[in-house]
Amino acid sequence: MLPEELYNRRRNHNNTPKYALLIIANFVVSSVLFSLTGKLNWFFYITVFGLALYNYFTIRRHIHEFTKQVIIAYALSLVALLFFFFVTH
Repeated sequence: MLPEELYNRRRNHNNTPKYALLIIANFVVSSVLFSLTGKLNWFFYITVFGLALYNYFTIRRHIHEFTKQVIIAYALSLVALLFFFFVTH
């Protein structure tokens, strides 16, 4: 028989690190933004500015989680987003 604790949900289910949520949020917002706008307009710039503010405050709040490996992964994700931008436009 399986143990009883196997199916118990963790409280608040807060197991995903903040840096992973930040990278995922960047890709989700960027993919929606790049697919909706065929031409760069004011909505694109406001959304990119808002995403940059979100990144700044998230990194500032959880700076203790950003190790050297995480910073490298974050920088590579930003490079991938730039590549994604140039491929879609």
